[in-house]
Amino acid sequence: MSDFSSIRPNAIVQGAYGKAQNLNDATSTQDSEKKQNFGDMLRDAAAQSVHNVRQGDEVATQGLTGRAGIQQVVEATMTMESTVRVSVAVRDKIVEAYQEIMRMPI
Repeated sequence: MSDFSSIRPNAIVQGAYGKAQNLNDATSTQDSEKKQNFGDMLRDAAAQSVHNVRQGDEVATQGLTGRAGIQQVVEATMTMESTVRVSVAVRDKIVEAYQEIMRMPI
């Protein structure tokens, strides 16, 4: 069996694990707080996507100037790529839903 801990730094793995554990706590506290509507969710997701792409671009620029390692550049590029793919998929679904609504008889 492969040991995947050598692929990513230990701090990143521990940080991701901590965030995953906090998701359960966040859902229970969110129920008691004001619930978020769909528009707010899309706005927040779009803002996070823009942040991920800008951060990845910044790390890539740092890699070109020698201030960031190859692994950091690859991780940032992979994050950017997955963010763009998800954003395009969501956009396609929204356009498809709009077209379906427009085809409905009145």
